[in-house]
Amino acid sequence: MLAPGRAFRYICSAHEHKCTGTHGYGRNLLRDLYARWEKGNWSATAIDFSEDARQWQEEFTEFEREAALWNYALFFWGEDAVTDGLSPYIDAAPLEEQKYFLATQQVDEARHAVFFSRFMSEVAGVDGRDVGERLAAIETRLTWGFRKTFERLETMAAELRRKPTRTNLAAAITLYHLVIEATLAQPGQHFITSYLEQRDRLPGFREGMQNVALDEQRHIGFGVKLLADLCRDDPDCKQAVADMLREVIPFTAAVLVPPGWDRRYTEVFGFTLEEIGAEGAASLETKLRSAGLPMEDLPGPPIFSPGMEPMERAKLGQRLVYGGILGEKTGPPRRDADTMEAIFQMLLGGLDRRGVPSDPGTIQWEFADADPWHLVVANGDTRVEPGRADAPTVTIQCRYEDWTDLLGGREHPLKLAGLRRLRPKGDLRWLWRARRMFPA
Repeated sequence: MLAPGRAFRYICSAHEHKCTGTHGYGRNLLRDLYARWEKGNWSATAIDFSEDARQWQEEFTEFEREAALWNYALFFWGEDAVTDGLSPYIDAAPLEEQKYFLATQQVDEARHAVFFSRFMSEVAGVDGRDVGERLAAIETRLTWGFRKTFERLETMAAELRRKPTRTNLAAAITLYHLVIEATLAQPGQHFITSYLEQRDRLPGFREGMQNVALDEQRHIGFGVKLLADLCRDDPDCKQAVADMLREVIPFTAAVLVPPGWDRRYTEVFGFTLEEIGAEGAASLETKLRSAGLPMEDLPGPPIFSPGMEPMERAKLGQRLVYGGILGEKTGPPRRDADTMEAIFQMLLGGLDRRGVPSDPGTIQWEFADADPWHLVVANGDTRVEPGRADAPTVTIQCRYEDWTDLLGGREHPLKLAGLRRLRPKGDLRWLWRARRMFPA
């Protein structure tokens, strides 16, 4: 059995040695990945869940069962969704060897779905005579961020089917292999299996999760290699990668929103929302760098706030989701100091510093329903601060809720301006020169 992490390190070392993916060592690597799939096959129907069922009823508390079911339901739905959506990837892959490997991945994903379906039925007691009925039974547990991420996977598969270009394939691989598998699934698998190993619980489920993790390592390694080849052969693929990340990263911040924001849903198993998010952010950066696509070199504004460590980014993301800025709108946004600081830190981190105008200036936000903040724009000293600035260059008058809806992608600036709900005043020519700082 391939040790955890070894498959991915193998791919990374291959990339460092400049394998091309179109001849020689690149094709040998693809053949080796296929051979590893054959050697590492396992049976989802052979796992014995009898001890798991006993522990589930006798050793798990009622809340632990509820929390575990919420966590595992996301995996069950996700494995089924990726199985259904992989066919266009196979068709779009440039090489036959790549198509063969992607075909093995589709088999893996189906096996994972069968594994989770069995656990849901035989251990967790989820009603349903077949996979479809069990999926329907757990659908209410899916979060807004999870739904948005997998809706994008579905539309991406349709786009790739209609137009199987290299740029579309690069965007699709970014979403599937780097975001869903490496950023979301892999950290979740790590924390789940760590908890079960430490407490020696659910031996059948633990065995299956370890096998799933080995499969995912192989998938992610393949995705990293394919993305590197696509971007080498077509420079426009880098823009496709960057655009996809900017589109879906806000969704991923809201994937693990527990019911009622009850943080015990993960903490009862020994890990926090921020720890999962930090591991996901670090994983994404590592995979991009291994593909020859360092995040800081991607075209356009920064994907994440530059200079922030993964844990800082995770904490920032959680504050923004909890504050009602990112994610599902369920009511008015929070107006406390921590939330407002997170908003303007996000604004600062997303600025494209290449668009800073040569003459310095200050943008003042005057909110009708919250405290004011301002942005000082100057080469080498661009910063955000609470309060009112002396003699701002431009003042933006609006409601705080309208501004947060704009940042969360729920409103469009032209619409708000047309309705006079977003009113800039002052040196508008300077604001026009500074427009390139802000993401489109």
